Order: sequence, then structure tokens, then C-alpha cells
Amino acid sequence: MHMETNQAAEHLQVIRTLMERSALYRRALAPIMLYCGVVGIVAGITGWALKINSDCGFVLFWSGVAILAMTGSFLLVRRQAFKEVEAFWSPPTKRVAQAMLPPLVIGLFAALLTCLAAGKTNDTPGQSILTLVWAGLYGCALHSAGFFISRGFRFFGWVIIVLSCGLVMSLSFWKDSDAAPNCLMGGLFGGAHLAYGIYLYFTENRNPAP
Repeated sequence: MHMETNQAAEHLQVIRTLMERSALYRRALAPIMLYCGVVGIVAGITGWALKINSDCGFVLFWSGVAILAMTGSFLLVRRQAFKEVEAFWSPPTKRVAQAMLPPLVIGLFAALLTCLAAGKTNDTPGQSILTLVWAGLYGCALHSAGFFISRGFRFFGWVIIVLSCGLVMSLSFWKDSDAAPNCLMGGLFGGAHLAYGIYLYFTENRNPAP
């Protein structure tokens, strides 16, 4: 009973902390979204220019891009935590990570399956489908994390989900293009993050936190 009481008190403290720091988290999101947007767009152009078309090559290339984006985001969040004199791996951060983990694990599993099932010939439609699966799962992860960050973050997650579902209908127009999966990744991840980062940046300037 005593342990349950302590856990309940911890949960209440986490909720209170998240509510108090919502404006801080919103400010921290802008540079992260801008960074991820630029990385995604540059990676999409690079994948198109280098003609990365094989299944394993596509998965490995974009997995490396994801690691680069996560590393940069980690450093930006860490810098913000030091600036505000608070622990990086705090209970609220743990809640956000736990909320995002299941969809991201499924996305990793889908990538591994794509590599294992890779044939000798290119399978551009398969890569496009994997891209949309990644985008849908990523949108779910963002939506889950949004419950601990802000309503706008949940809305951004829905934007990614809707875009990934809507673009399924366009696969027939992309199937003959070797650049299609890389363009989809650059647009869905890079373009969407960049647009959201610009929105956060300018709205934050107009509505500064007290």
C-alpha cells in the first residue's frame, strides 16, 4: 500500500511538472523540428542523387539518417536541459520516451523484415509502402508523446498519419520512379518537420512565454 501511494504521488508530480513546463517544451520543439526537417530534406535529395534504390540500401541509408536526427535532437534537448538547470533524463522525459517506444519498435521490425526479404531486383513499390508504414507509426508515436507535451504536437502526429494514409493512393503514380521512396521520405519527414518548426518558431516569437 505504501508503495502504491508513493507511485501515485510520483505520477501526480510528473503531471504537475508537465503542465508547468508545457511552454518550455514548446520552445524547445522549434529548433528540434527545424533540425529534423533540414536533415530529412537533405537526405531525400541525397538518396535521389545517389540513386539508393535497393531495399537494404534504402533501409540502411534512412536508418542512418534517423540516427543522425535523433543524435542532433538529443544534443539540442540536452543543451536546453542544462540551460534550464534541470536533469535531462527526468520523469517527464521518461514518460515521453515510453509513449513513443512501441510504434518505433514496430517500425524497426518492419525495416528488418524488408532487409531480410530483399531480392536481387529493386522493389520500389515495396520501399514506398515501407515509407508510409514508417510515417504512420511515427505519427502514432508523436501523437502518444503529445499527451505529455502539447495539443499541437498531437495534431502534428495526426498530420503525419493522414499524409501517410493519403499517399497510399498515389503509389501507382510513383511505382516507375526510382527516386519515389527517397522523395516520399524527404517530403513526409523533412518537409513536414520543417513546416512545423517554422510554425513553432514564428508563433513563439509572437507569443513569448512570460
